[in-house]
Amino acid sequence: MESVITLPEYGYLSEAAGSDCRQVDSVTFQYLEKLSLDLQRGPGFLKLCARNGQKALQVQNYVGVLQTPAGVQIEILPKTSRSMSDIDARQALLNMLRHLPAFRHIETTEAQIASCRMPLLEVFIRQFLQSVNHLVKRGLRSEYVRQEENQSFMKGKLLATKQLRHNLVNRHHFYVEYDEYLLDRPVNRLIHSALKRVSGITRSNASQKLCRELSFAFNDVPLSRNVSADFAAMKLGRGMNHYQQSIAWSRLVLEGLSPLAMQGKTRALSLLFPMEALFESYVAHVLRKQLSPPWQLKEQASKHALVQYGNSHWFRLKPDLLVMTNGRPELVLDTKWKMLDSSGGNAIDKFGLSQADFYQMFAYGHKYLQGRGNLVLIYPKTGRFICPVQQSFDFSSELKLWVVPFDIAAGVTDNKRLLLPDALQSDISCFHSGLEEVENN
Repeated sequence: MESVITLPEYGYLSEAAGSDCRQVDSVTFQYLEKLSLDLQRGPGFLKLCARNGQKALQVQNYVGVLQTPAGVQIEILPKTSRSMSDIDARQALLNMLRHLPAFRHIETTEAQIASCRMPLLEVFIRQFLQSVNHLVKRGLRSEYVRQEENQSFMKGKLLATKQLRHNLVNRHHFYVEYDEYLLDRPVNRLIHSALKRVSGITRSNASQKLCRELSFAFNDVPLSRNVSADFAAMKLGRGMNHYQQSIAWSRLVLEGLSPLAMQGKTRALSLLFPMEALFESYVAHVLRKQLSPPWQLKEQASKHALVQYGNSHWFRLKPDLLVMTNGRPELVLDTKWKMLDSSGGNAIDKFGLSQADFYQMFAYGHKYLQGRGNLVLIYPKTGRFICPVQQSFDFSSELKLWVVPFDIAAGVTDNKRLLLPDALQSDISCFHSGLEEVENN
């Protein structure tokens, strides 16, 4: 049975082999089945179902990687088309992750493209080890650590109360307090603990070798006994900027990222991300790069509510993105992680658009734009939704909605991610500096 199982978002896992199911061993399936039942009351990423007459599990709208206690790695990738390879999907996910604050240290330059042939977890481990290697070359930092010991010689400050308590008979001992310059500090303990954990996870010979080499630099540093307490006590003083990447990766290795209800349920490493939030964050980063003063991009605005009941405002309206100028909204944009089908220009099935999404945009337009202006719905670019819908959806002659694609699979050197209809390009000015020219830093 494979140790790394890769499947797309909304793919299926089963104990039995099938054309549309990835097969897992019974131990792994039982663990995941129990996990899915534990998550039913929370934001679960697994759903128990039936497939081809067999019990199966369907992954939901989360992408990333989960390691089971048995050592099997479940890798879930965002695929916007059947022709999209695992390598391209993995690269697209890495490009999106690097725009999240916790993953800003991910390298996705051309020199790193080859690493995308590795399983996703090995890519994360490799980059963590590279950050620690850089740290060790720059040098680990020591700090003065306060020590209390009952010694046979006088050193530092004598603690009179404890001297009487412990050495009333043994007067040749001294209960003293002193400061010692040691590598044993919270930040070093955390990185050492992350190294130790990674060494037991990675299956790459190169990564295992590097783990062993780096561990020698931490011989004088004990493992963390309380990870949460060490993160709380951790201090990065002046001259310790080279610790930033290593400690950011260490936090991910030791604490992981997972659905809320899954935290504390298992010691297996999980790095799982809700695809809607990831897509929204990525689009916001790209668009923010294109705005210059006085234009500004605001995320998750909540100034307006749908109704007012007495002195209370009910049902807050929170568009994903607002383009503002001088404190006034000029353009409302909302991201939707849904697969549209506009192939052939056939609008009989309404391209797969949701009526509820249109009601939502209608409310945004009237509350934030006072019924005049442009609204934009942004969907992922797929093989069946390549170009923007050139015709607007008109709520009125003054309030128009546009539907456009965003390419998550574009390489880091590709400067075309969001395509706008010609009519919309001529109607707005905030992106005239080149909406399609996306900076890659």
